[in-house]
Amino acid sequence: MPKFAANLSMMYTELPFLDRFEAAAQDGFKAVEYLFPYAYPAAELAARLTANGLQQVLFNAPPGGTDAASIAKAWDSEGLKGTACLPGREAEFKAGVALALTYAHQLNCPRIHLMAGLVPEGVTREDLQGTYINNLRWAADQAAKAGLDVLMEPINTRDIPCFFLNRQDHAHDIIGLVGAANLKVQMDLYHCQIVEGDVAMKIRKYLPTGNVGHFQIAGVPERHEPDLGELHHPYLFNVIDEVSAQVNWDGWVGCEYRPKKGGQPGGTSAGLGWLRSLSQGA
Repeated sequence: MPKFAANLSMMYTELPFLDRFEAAAQDGFKAVEYLFPYAYPAAELAARLTANGLQQVLFNAPPGGTDAASIAKAWDSEGLKGTACLPGREAEFKAGVALALTYAHQLNCPRIHLMAGLVPEGVTREDLQGTYINNLRWAADQAAKAGLDVLMEPINTRDIPCFFLNRQDHAHDIIGLVGAANLKVQMDLYHCQIVEGDVAMKIRKYLPTGNVGHFQIAGVPERHEPDLGELHHPYLFNVIDEVSAQVNWDGWVGCEYRPKKGGQPGGTSAGLGWLRSLSQGA
């Protein structure tokens, strides 16, 4: 059975954010991920991890901005989804990566996701790809000095229209162009199914390359629990297990879904039957 990490930005939303660590641990999770840590001091987050026996396995670099206030504004008000592909914002991107690396060090987190950003109106992806590659190469070099990986994630255009990176093949082509061993793909099976389908075969194709750093899951199309919707996740988990054993992959699967009863007291825990059934069958 794969190792699952609770996504605290989407799960346990009936609780204040800092209380979600304990809730995840009580449900048996050993690791967590979330979108952004920057609204909280790293020391406070580290204390929550330690107190609940949790490992931090992923978070995002800032979507824009350079401090807690401007980062929140970039995400909540300006609708930024990253600056990695945007010419003219290289200094902002680098400042965000530097802040993320500081948090990663204090949280003992081995990987950071660098959001690509949105393609502006009247601009093509080809216009932006050079900036994206240069920024990724710089960030990978900085992260390598700290022994960390940086990730990029193909995201579907229904949830985030105009996002720069949408397909697995494009992401893996970018890895070849950047040429950094610590640049990996964050393979979200929810996004992959919506854009491309053929999910099991893509796991079999890309996981053995060594360039997949992290998985994420959610039911398709509503983005609820993975036992709801058109994907048969038990089969996909078996594929991940099978291929992982062949190539010695030991990464995490992030539960980046919105519980169907999210926001209700105990709603996230009530929807974890899919995880309990896997544990019982292990």
